Amino acid sequence: MTELKWIAVDWGTTHLRVWGMNASGIPLFHVRSDQRMGALEADAFEPTLMALIKAHVPDLDRKIDVIACGRVGALKGRADMPYCAVPCQPLAGGLTKLSSDQFNLNVISGLKQTQPFDLMQGEEVQIAGYLAGDKEFDGVVCLPGLHSKWVRVSAEEVVSFQTVMTGEMFDALSDHSVLQHSLAQTGLNEELFLETVSEGMAHPARLSSRLFSLHAESLLSGLSAEDVRTRLSGLLIGMELAATKPYWLGQKIVLIGDHDLSCLYAKALTEQGCMPIMVEAEDMIRNGLIAAYGAVVKIEGV
Repeated sequence: MTELKWIAVDWGTTHLRVWGMNASGIPLFHVRSDQRMGALEADAFEPTLMALIKAHVPDLDRKIDVIACGRVGALKGRADMPYCAVPCQPLAGGLTKLSSDQFNLNVISGLKQTQPFDLMQGEEVQIAGYLAGDKEFDGVVCLPGLHSKWVRVSAEEVVSFQTVMTGEMFDALSDHSVLQHSLAQTGLNEELFLETVSEGMAHPARLSSRLFSLHAESLLSGLSAEDVRTRLSGLLIGMELAATKPYWLGQKIVLIGDHDLSCLYAKALTEQGCMPIMVEAEDMIRNGLIAAYGAVVKIEGV
């Protein structure tokens, strides 16, 4: 079957992913864009999405089902959605149907935690996508990114989670601190990275002073721009691993993320004696959105 049946959308703070799906859950087209939710006004959501869809299906002349997750359901997104409290299944918050002239728009609710306070929007869909293929999983899911999530999962439920702003800290320091003049945009020395991860784990309280030391070393000792980038990554990820050690120590670990970033976390965790499993974020998002659409179909009796 090749007829377009519904649209799967992951709209986050750094990206937009769209899949055109047939009734069997097979993608007919896939779009990845940098038109992130944070750069759009709430009323720009539908026109932006429709333009991307019509680039692939120019003759679309009907309201089509859309299942959306991520920042589209945030305070500054399309609508401020309620959160479901953990412990709960990843998609326990269900979907909310929003008024739209162009789509049958359903938005997935994120998860919340109050001890300590934390939120997730979009990651719950990735976790649901992974559990769709491994319902017996009992361990920790790590989702590296702008805001890395460490999620304890048991009996198909999210039990608790912790967020670390490692990616955002890296971006802020790279682009808006004195280090911006000292580091490269690409490149990584793996041996130096692992060495610096160990340093960051052992001495997280020294992070602030070590950051300026990187700048000074680049000026006084000729530390290369690639090595500054490597050490910054290592220090921040090492600090993250130190903060989240109660989550991952002795646990089965699944990494859900973009390949290159997940590889860094896998190398760092392997050095600590862990054996993480890596899966691609896009695959898990799509699988999770398919699971959410299945719930809508059952509810509506389609």
